[in-house]
Amino acid sequence: MEQTFIMIKPDGVQRGLVGEIIIRFEKKGFSLKGLKLMTVDRPFAEKHYEDLSSKPFFGSLIEYITSGPVVAMIWEGEGVVKTGRTIIGATNPAQSAPGTIRGDLAIVTGRLFIKLALLSFVVID
Repeated sequence: MEQTFIMIKPDGVQRGLVGEIIIRFEKKGFSLKGLKLMTVDRPFAEKHYEDLSSKPFFGSLIEYITSGPVVAMIWEGEGVVKTGRTIIGATNPAQSAPGTIRGDLAIVTGRLFIKLALLSFVVID
């Protein structure tokens, strides 16, 4: 059984989109295995995004992700990584199809309010 990490970023939390995002994953038959509302501190954010540290937007990304609470979730189900990408939509909200989270809910600002980790792992019972 696959699991994946999903994070709703500060503006998604601020705009009250947490419930809508959970509903969309549940409608696809995925199980929410963990959920935590948390504030990300600077060292954690820098470690989490270290692969982007050479990018010109790194500083503003760290400021943004630490600006308010995020919701961290673990979702489980067959194909959750691939289907999760489809549910969320294209990285660029302006290019996301209607019916996807980003296509329906994103305000194009240069910030992404939801992140799907680009990894999966298998739970072995």
